[in-house]
Amino acid sequence: MEVKKVWIEEGCIACGACESECPEVFKMDELANVIEGVSYADFTDGIKSAADSCPVEVIKYSE
Repeated sequence: MEVKKVWIEEGCIACGACESECPEVFKMDELANVIEGVSYADFTDGIKSAADSCPVEVIKYSE
C-alpha cells in the first residue's frame, strides 16, 4: 500500500538516518522534518525504510 501521510513524533535525536534513507521526504535541520507538498506515494519504499531505520522509532506514516 502507498503511504499517504508522514509525521515525526517527539523524541527525534537528529541522527540523520531518515534523510539518508529518503532525502526526497526528510530534511535535517536541528531535528528531522518532513518535507511538505511531496507526493508520499511516490516514495513509499523510502519512507518505510526510513521508519525502519529510525533508532528511536519516531517516524510514523499511514497508508
